[in-house]
Amino acid sequence: MHPLTLLYLACILAGFALIKVPVSAVITPVIASFFHILGGIAVIVFSLALLYLGVKALIGKR
Repeated sequence: MHPLTLLYLACILAGFALIKVPVSAVITPVIASFFHILGGIAVIVFSLALLYLGVKALIGKR
């Protein structure tokens, strides 16, 4: 297993946590929408990184 795989999975979970941050009096809606965008980008980027590692591992095995 690639050593960064678990780190990428943890980053995907952190992205989902940023998407689900509840809006309260401390966190304004503007900051909450920023967290939604940042979480979505993190999920997409690290999911693509995991897909790349998976395809590379499949192609590399002959």
